[in-house]
Amino acid sequence: MAVRHRRALGFPAVVFGVAAAAATLAAQAHPPASSASSRPRTWVLARTPDGHPDFQGVWANNTVTPLQRPKQWEGKKLLTDAEVADLQKFAAQIVENDGDAQFGDGFILAVLNRVANPASYDPGTGNYNQFWLVDRDWHDRRTSLITDPPDGRIPPMTPEAQQRRAAEIEHRKVHAFEDPEVFPAGERCVNFGVPRLQAGYNSYVQIVQAPGYVTVMSEMAHDARIIPLDGRPHLDSRVRAWNGDARGHWTGDTLVIETTNFSPMSDFMGSHENLRLTEKLTRAGPDVLNYEVTVDDPTTWTAPWTAMIPLKLKDELIYEYACHEGNEAIPDMLRGHRFEEREAAGKSRAK
Repeated sequence: MAVRHRRALGFPAVVFGVAAAAATLAAQAHPPASSASSRPRTWVLARTPDGHPDFQGVWANNTVTPLQRPKQWEGKKLLTDAEVADLQKFAAQIVENDGDAQFGDGFILAVLNRVANPASYDPGTGNYNQFWLVDRDWHDRRTSLITDPPDGRIPPMTPEAQQRRAAEIEHRKVHAFEDPEVFPAGERCVNFGVPRLQAGYNSYVQIVQAPGYVTVMSEMAHDARIIPLDGRPHLDSRVRAWNGDARGHWTGDTLVIETTNFSPMSDFMGSHENLRLTEKLTRAGPDVLNYEVTVDDPTTWTAPWTAMIPLKLKDELIYEYACHEGNEAIPDMLRGHRFEEREAAGKSRAK
């Protein structure tokens, strides 16, 4: 279980210098209400000293909206207030039952299927309970985060990708616990990848800006992406990284981040070194940052696809995700499997 502790965030010198100014700039974005007038204030987009929109702060993805449109909502793009209220009533039962936590789309699918006690994500040992997850945000009335294709579904995998993925899963199943590198990178606490689309579990990011750079710090596995904005080209295609090579630029008030050069060991839903991401960040209000990502890998999916997540500004700290490759879980699992192998060998000799 990952234990979370408060800590100060450290950034390289080029980015760290603006951290102290973040609070001041955030205050400019959220001025105190005037007691002299009860009229609603018109929101004004705060800007950094170099004139770009100010995205600095801690942003959360706690939306209940599923990544893909469920079959129950096929052909339906928006929910009514009455439909949301009905869903919330049943959702409260799942939370009150305090069973195993439901990550990502699992929560809303349990609500739609009227399963008050959803099955465990890890039936062998059990999992975190709902206490460890923040409450879901129901403000987004959309029935899927995916905006393209219009049906709200991820395009099919190519036949080659289906075969590749099936082979990867089978290899892990057959060779599980034989070697630490057989474990998925997330289980080894090595890397959780980008983009992070799952809601409700350490799904916070902190953004810090400086002239020529933006840093996006993910709470999940404490990855910091330092993204240059000065027009430099991508790294040589022979240089590969877990989270790829990101380059950003401004298009009006939207920050566009293009990422290539993923490692063959990177794994986003079955996509590896051929993954290309185009992320767009646009301030949509005083406490909403629209995060749009287009996923493109013709060796994995039959077409690119796009999702949009409305991130919510939080007056909170990011916590350290105390998960690292030296944790005791992996050695214990390997040790347990060695014991099972010795037991099996003993029984075989006894025959």
